[in-house]
Formats: sequence, C-alpha cells, structure tokens
Amino acid sequence: MIPRLVRSKVDAALARQAAVMLTGPRQSGKTTLSLDVARELGGVYLDLEDRDDLARLAEPRLFLDALEDRLVVLDEIHRAPDLFTALRGIIDQGRRRGKGVGRFLILGSASIDLLRQTSESLAGRIERLELMPFSVPEVGGGLSSRESLWLRGGFPQSWQASTDADSLVWRKNFIRTYIERDIPQFGPRVPATLIERLWTMLAHRQGSLLNSSALAQALEISARSVNRYIDLFVDLMLVRRLPPLHANVGKRLVKSPKIYVRDSGLVHALLGIPSLTALSGHPVVGASWEGFAVETLANRIAWPDTVSFYRTSAGTEVDLVVDFAGGERWIVEVKRSLAARVSRGFHLALTDLAPTRAFVVHAGDDRYPLSAAVEAIGLGELAAALDNDSPS
Repeated sequence: MIPRLVRSKVDAALARQAAVMLTGPRQSGKTTLSLDVARELGGVYLDLEDRDDLARLAEPRLFLDALEDRLVVLDEIHRAPDLFTALRGIIDQGRRRGKGVGRFLILGSASIDLLRQTSESLAGRIERLELMPFSVPEVGGGLSSRESLWLRGGFPQSWQASTDADSLVWRKNFIRTYIERDIPQFGPRVPATLIERLWTMLAHRQGSLLNSSALAQALEISARSVNRYIDLFVDLMLVRRLPPLHANVGKRLVKSPKIYVRDSGLVHALLGIPSLTALSGHPVVGASWEGFAVETLANRIAWPDTVSFYRTSAGTEVDLVVDFAGGERWIVEVKRSLAARVSRGFHLALTDLAPTRAFVVHAGDDRYPLSAAVEAIGLGELAAALDNDSPS
C-alpha cells in the first residue's frame, strides 16, 4: 500500500473529534485507508452497500452503543442518510460518558449531500477531509514516474496496472460504471449517452472557460440542464470548477470559471488516448498537463486558504493563484516544457497582483531563478513547498 498523505490528518482528526468524514471519488482508496486505520485502532468496519452490514444498523443506537469503546467505520453512508440523526444523539451521549473523540470514520463518494447533512445534523461533532487519487508527492520517483501518473491518472488500480493498455481498460470501465450506476444514483435520471457526451466534451475543453450555452447547443439541451449536470460532476469530485480571482486591479476580469476533469487519466480515457506517444501529439496535451498540475497543487490547499485563476479581458493570465489566510499570495504559471519561460502576460500579472512568491512550473525537476521575482520549479517540489513552506 502506498502511504497516503492524508493519513496523518485522519489520525489527528480522530484524536480531537468524535467523527471524521472522508470524502473522495469512488475507487480513490478510501476503503483501503479506513481498513488500515481500523486495523491499527481495533475498530469495526461496516460497508453500508452490504445488506448484512446495513441490517445491523436497523436499530443504530442499540448496535452502536455496544461499540462505544471502538472506532466504527461507516462506508458509503449515503446508503443510510437517516443515520446522521441517530449519530448526533449517540455522539452527544458518548461525550457525557467521556467518550468524545475517535468514535466514527465516515466515508462517502459525493460531497455536497454529505456536507449538507453533516452541517445540519453533526455540526460541531465532525471534521471533514478529502482523499483524492494518488498525487505526485505520493508516488514519488523521477520524470518517468510523473509522466506515467499524468497518463494513467491517480486512481490506484489505474496507476498500478501492469501495462498502459490494462490501465486504459480499467479507466474505461470506471467511466462506464459511473455513467450507468453512480450518476443515476446521486442525480437526475438522464440518458447515459448524454452524460457521456457531456463528460467527453468537458475533457476536450480541459482548462477552458465554462461556456454552458455552447455546451447546451451542442447537446441540444438547456444551459440550465448543463449546469445541473456539471454540478453533479463537481459533487462527485470528478470535475473542478476553478473560480476566477475577484480583485480590485482596475481592469476588466473574466467572470466565468475554468473547468477541469480532475483526474488526467480520465481525460485521456474519455478522449481515447492510449499512450504517452499518442498524448504528445494530441491537441489536448498542453491543457491536460495544465490540469494535472493545477489539480496536484490545488489538492494541497485547504480552507481557509483559497485557489483561483487570474485572467483579464485583455488576455493577461495566471493559471493558479493561491491566497493564504495570513495574507500571502502565490501565483503559478504552468508550462509543458523542460525549460521554463515567462510570458509577457505573466509579467503583467506580477504587476497587477503583487504576489509574495511567483513560480513557473515546468515538466522537469530543476529549480532555478528566472528573475528576481520568479522561480522555475518542478511540479513535485512546488507541491512539497505548499505542504512545508506555506504560511498557513
């Protein structure tokens, strides 16, 4: 098992809070991590997609009171939404008995409904963490390892497949399962072909400004429906809507978000790209690398810090702006090359945004100054800097 960076956060959260909610897309490794935690802490694992485990919770207070001294892992909790109300009483009762921390580890594949239910039922009793697919800091290695992760994406079974061909087959099956099973389960029932076409169109438009009207016209549906389906992709943690920076810089700023399919391997599977050779000659190569870098870095950022992008109507642009709660601002430009170069637009953005630090991420590993204000840096090293050097 590849160690997950979020593991230390899970342990710390369980030590200070009664319940911890771990969200992430299906097959990202939540169950594997939770079983490891339960094994070390002598906990109990319940899969609520299993009828027998679900039946044990027909009387949740009766069953869970008997496990007051043990961690209980509740996997796929969306299968039992009424359980949240019962958990509130169980947690409060446990606190009165001196059992106020480390009671429940809750897993789920969709974020918005779980957030709503936990905020309503378990406010002050739960801490939320995310587990996304493998990232550059987790898989380590040099250029070849990073390139392979970019091609295959970070879902464990895709990344660890024997060959690129096996990885592609797994990702295509994953996409089919989501379209036929998971999306109808969480959202409105719409034709699978429509959802697949929209997902594929988003992959073609990786890193572009969201234009719901153009998508709607191509799909022959309303823009409102397009936004509703994209909301579902975002909820399932498959798509990222990166918001534009709102800043008082005296210039007209773009107001539409940028849209990314969060896992680069899914981008390539949706577009039928089987290998790095095929990817290098595909029109999406630059946007795919940008999305891969943005996702790697944005996953290191947690509230109250924020991520956005900066673009003016005149074309000045920065791929990623990180605003830390303490007031510092880092800006990042992503380049798909081994040699980093600073564009004129990036220099203009330096003047507009006055960042604390500025970086150009390139495809290599070297770190060197490009000017007094800008550093060239590899993706893995900048991700580590966000973990270790950020002011938050």
